[in-house]
Amino acid sequence: MSEDLNTLDAGWLLLLVAVLLAVWWAYRRRYVVRTGLDRVLNSIAFERMDGLVVPNGDEGVIQIDHLLLTSQGLLVLHVKEAPGTVFGGDKLQDWTVIAADRRYTFSNPQHALYDRIAAIRQIVRDVPVEGRILFLEGSEFAKGVPDLVCLPDELIAQFSDVDKAAAKRKVESFTPHWERLAGHAVTGPR
Repeated sequence: MSEDLNTLDAGWLLLLVAVLLAVWWAYRRRYVVRTGLDRVLNSIAFERMDGLVVPNGDEGVIQIDHLLLTSQGLLVLHVKEAPGTVFGGDKLQDWTVIAADRRYTFSNPQHALYDRIAAIRQIVRDVPVEGRILFLEGSEFAKGVPDLVCLPDELIAQFSDVDKAAAKRKVESFTPHWERLAGHAVTGPR
């Protein structure tokens, strides 16, 4: 009987260790993704708003993952975490991700990005507004990268500034528009 109890206790202990390791791994993975994303956003943004909700122009609202104030104007950023090989294109309605353990599809995110860019442009008409769909590390595009889609290093290359002083002067000219936009928006936790 005591051998059965020892075996049972060892089984529970192994299960507990496995659960704790799974929780730690999930937390660590989310933490690394979050800090990696913050590193990318902070390297190109002078200011940012996360979880933004703005009027969409049709008496409704639209949610924006991240809005960044850069030296090139405003950047609407939609973040997608899709580790695996992504098959997507400008004219495809659905995109497919094939990962090691599963396959799934999602709607083409470009259409929603265009709506988000238009909503921001309605509020700040005198500032350049661009948009990107940022696929986080672990995503790869086997058949070419669709328009407005990039990976973290590409986003940094497109929006970082070598001359920080000149960049700051440009940003200062956008600041009144940024503040007007902040007055129209509701932001979520960062």
